Amino acid sequence: MAEPRRPFWTTLYFRVLVAIALGVAVGWAWPETGRALKPLGDGFVKLVKMIITPVIFLTVSTGIAGMADLKAFGRVGAKAMAYFLTFSTLALAVGLLVANIVRPGAGLDIDPASLDAKGIATYVEAAHHQSVTEFLLHIIPDTLFSAFVSGEILQVLLVAILFGIALALIGAPGEKLLGPLRTLTAAVFRIVHILMYAAPLGAFGAMGFTIGQYGIGTLANLAALIATFYATSILFVAIILGLVARLAGFSLLALLRYIKDELLLVLGTSSSESAMPLLMEKLERAGCPKPIVGLVVPTGYSFNLDGTNIYMSLAALFIAQATNTPLSLGEQLLLMAVAILSSKGAAGVTGSGFIVLAATLSVVPSVPVAGMALILGVDRFMSECRALTNFIGNAVATIVVARWEKAVDLGELRRVLAGGEALSAQESDRLQLEADQPRA
Repeated sequence: MAEPRRPFWTTLYFRVLVAIALGVAVGWAWPETGRALKPLGDGFVKLVKMIITPVIFLTVSTGIAGMADLKAFGRVGAKAMAYFLTFSTLALAVGLLVANIVRPGAGLDIDPASLDAKGIATYVEAAHHQSVTEFLLHIIPDTLFSAFVSGEILQVLLVAILFGIALALIGAPGEKLLGPLRTLTAAVFRIVHILMYAAPLGAFGAMGFTIGQYGIGTLANLAALIATFYATSILFVAIILGLVARLAGFSLLALLRYIKDELLLVLGTSSSESAMPLLMEKLERAGCPKPIVGLVVPTGYSFNLDGTNIYMSLAALFIAQATNTPLSLGEQLLLMAVAILSSKGAAGVTGSGFIVLAATLSVVPSVPVAGMALILGVDRFMSECRALTNFIGNAVATIVVARWEKAVDLGELRRVLAGGEALSAQESDRLQLEADQPRA
């Protein structure tokens, strides 16, 4: 029997929405108080990051260990990476196309020599330490246990995959360990729900700091760039991801309604990581198998950054247009090629969107890196849109990969996304076991 619907004012969605509005009001009316609220936002994000490591390890390792066909896991990984590369490149191309049509930086006529580049020095220095080779080597932790100490998502994912495969290969002894690990997984997700009681406080603090530190007035200075970026991201999600969702057999609008709590949490904290555990849990409840969710979502956080890629294209061409730096089609294509690689090299780094842009412009000398100082003041206002677009892109990617694998029941998926009651834990486990059986 379905539980009675909770009053809307008791939901996480409503509480976070109110907290965001209060944060904006406090930051605007009392800027100093707003700036002082920064520890609330930072503290909540740290709380969530604290639990991400065990969530990923337990979800991935138990999921793989419970699979009857380990070859399927490799197949899922290959499909996920193909999806990531395709849509990351497409996002970059969309950003370039819109920037050439709208030309948000045209007419500013700014001399690069007049810009103060001190504010971006930290980002440029960080970009110089990021390369694809270093990024790939960094996936391998120094020791088996150091990944859990550092909290690096891809390092934890690597260890979890190896541990899950090992559990599956040792047979009966591994089965004995699966039960306790699944119980531990349930306990860890319960901790996630406990932490969510602090979500409104975190959203209030983060939004209060953003408005208090940078002020709403700064938005007017670069309104054309901000409006173009938000409009492009909305169109990318609505048209491209909407079409992908339709082809996969589900409604993007229904998915957005289903994860609305998580979207508000991302908006309030400007961090897609703050909602990662909840997203993984909801995708599993919608019928996506645990191994697919455990692989695609964490990997997508580093390789499937649609919002970041749109931002890079728009920001790079905005700087070129604002400083009257002409770019040929060949130079723009080179810019996109470098961005595809640099976006992977700086993945997972704090302020990665700005660092990726610095890394890209450093390799393509046609565009002055000092021009980044133009957008430094409003980058924080665009980070929310980057995080939301990245988050939605990874939710869509997970369901699409699950559909490619024929591992999710379409009728059940549609029912849950439409607001139906999720399967019970027992029924979900039964369907999971059936999905894990080798194909005929």
